[in-house]
Amino acid sequence: MSRFLPLTIRFADGGSMVVSSIADAKKALNGVWKDKEAPDYLAATRLVDDAVAGTCRPAVAFAAFKKAAAQQGLLKPADPSPALTMLDDLWSRKGKGPPG
Repeated sequence: MSRFLPLTIRFADGGSMVVSSIADAKKALNGVWKDKEAPDYLAATRLVDDAVAGTCRPAVAFAAFKKAAAQQGLLKPADPSPALTMLDDLWSRKGKGPPG
């Protein structure tokens, strides 16, 4: 099981991959990005390398990776989970909205 919720990255060349671990993030950073000189990309690269080396918390490195991907418009929007879709369907059938 992966440590992080999966992110789908769509690279600048149209390729894509699912990233759900530091190893995946390291591989994705070697893909085709819009700007590999951007400060957030460089920070993510450094932090992911540090996480692999054990000198940075993986959660910090993964957050930096996600931020860099988002700033370059590479994150593919996530679909709602099947469980949330089922819950929404149940609420709509009862004629009620979500509790609130």
